Amino acid sequence: MRELRPGDRDRRASRQDAASRARDDDQRLVRRRTPDRRVRARTGALITSASDHDLEDLLRLLAPRVLGAVVRRYGHFDLAEDAVQEALIAAADQWPAGGTPDSPRAWLITVASRRLTDLLRSEQARQRREDTVARWALPDDWLAPGADRSVEADDTLILLFMCCHPSLSPASQIALTLRAVGGLTTAEVARAFLVPEATMTRRVSRAKQRIRESRVPFRMPPAAEQAERLGVVLHVLYLIFNEGYAATTGPSLQRVELSSEAIRLTRTLHRLLPEDAEVAGLLALMLLTDARRAARTGPDGALIPMAEQDRSRWDGVLVAEGIALLSEALPRGPTGPYQVQAAIAAVHDEAPSPEQTDWPQILALYDVLMRLSNNPVVALNHAVAVAMVQGAHAGLALLEKLEVDERIAEDHRLYAVRAHLLEVAGERAAAREAYRAAAERTTSLPRQRYLHARAATLDDVR
Repeated sequence: MRELRPGDRDRRASRQDAASRARDDDQRLVRRRTPDRRVRARTGALITSASDHDLEDLLRLLAPRVLGAVVRRYGHFDLAEDAVQEALIAAADQWPAGGTPDSPRAWLITVASRRLTDLLRSEQARQRREDTVARWALPDDWLAPGADRSVEADDTLILLFMCCHPSLSPASQIALTLRAVGGLTTAEVARAFLVPEATMTRRVSRAKQRIRESRVPFRMPPAAEQAERLGVVLHVLYLIFNEGYAATTGPSLQRVELSSEAIRLTRTLHRLLPEDAEVAGLLALMLLTDARRAARTGPDGALIPMAEQDRSRWDGVLVAEGIALLSEALPRGPTGPYQVQAAIAAVHDEAPSPEQTDWPQILALYDVLMRLSNNPVVALNHAVAVAMVQGAHAGLALLEKLEVDERIAEDHRLYAVRAHLLEVAGERAAAREAYRAAAERTTSLPRQRYLHARAATLDDVR
């Protein structure tokens, strides 16, 4: 029998208290999503049934917490992620009929741990050399986490850092974040990005293999690296949101499931890092931008530019939340690019009409953003702001500088902006050709239709 050491009883009590709190949190989550829908299991324990939508929300919320707990205790991120996915599938299959357990997270951790054991045993069976086999310890043989760390801790932030590791490509970072932290299946991620499931499976598998080979420890990055690594996390979330809000390819202008997931993940990050001004700035930017989503498309899915949108359809609740976040973040300093972009979005959202938009203020904010970011898209938007304040020809002069920037020279957005400014300047024939050139360079069907329609309005020009 292991000899007891001073403090053991206190540590056990601490772990028991933490586990009790975690169960209470789980029960509050279930009650909040499924009020007044309780049934009794055959064993007599209290079980809560949930609608399909409530269950999906609950599992998606718990997915990163369960994965974090399993990885921190047992290691093997790649296999642990597979095990957690199978636990989530089991829950989705069993809970609708049998009810949601009192502690959903504990149930998922238990099932995932058992499945991980099976996966590790299978891996051991395939090993040929004793030294390779020796490196694969089964969960039952692993040491438990330190007594001062609750196994119920929320490791979502560590997972985000791991999924956005600099050794991974941006495409792999996005795919792994959506699957491991967002709780989406590989099929859902593939559908969101319009690629075959087999392609996305390979992408996720390569990402997990890279993490395994890099032997990244499951802990927060060193303090000296955290700011840079957090920047990568924010960029990944920003890319996910942008692809959802303005899809780069396919039949739809928007992929709401992606933009909504990006907002949900950024809310989680803000909850974990409430004092970080750039995290708050990114969340504000997403909310202020997403507030205009309903007005961006017509009944047939056609693109409606901001100047022509029905502003009564903008979501005032999201606008108010975004402005409140930004107002709290800006005084903290230093001001980062996401806060400045959010401030620009706020100026647009607060304008009662296109004519009342404060373009001089927007131009001043873009001047600040240009000093913070060497980004050609920022430079393109800056040229638009210059045109709105100083005239179309001033904006066109700035576009000439962007034409030699390889990062954007063949981007449809550069041609679309040039077409618009040429049209405003009265150069209708050149504008028509620029609209057509822009349409040829985008893979978004709604954008193609919009650009061709704009060109068609100028067809009478010789």
